[in-house]
Amino acid sequence: MSRSSSRFDFRKSVSYDPEPKRLFHMHARRQLLALAKALGFNDGDYDLRSNEAGIAVSGEITLHADRLYVQVSQSAMGYDSGILFRSCADRHDYSGGMNNFASLDLLHRPADLARRIKLAGLA
Repeated sequence: MSRSSSRFDFRKSVSYDPEPKRLFHMHARRQLLALAKALGFNDGDYDLRSNEAGIAVSGEITLHADRLYVQVSQSAMGYDSGILFRSCADRHDYSGGMNNFASLDLLHRPADLARRIKLAGLA
């Protein structure tokens, strides 16, 4: 975990503000890369995508592996639901299995998030 990422407030709304939104995506991507490492993934084992979407939302950052889908956003359900993770059949499966949610705060602790994903039987 980088020092700058540990200071980034993933809870602070980025809608209607392009620079904080850009930073949200940059820091979330960095933390999802750390999650991939904590899960034991190699570079070719997953795709990492970023969709900034419209001005009124945070957009989403997605780590998509062959059997795991993890998406980060500032959810309308609150920051405790900002990380969605679920099983998937392959990298073309965008609906996958049952949704699981975690707090955006876990982006600062990728090893803990990896452990939670593994406890759910998804990695």
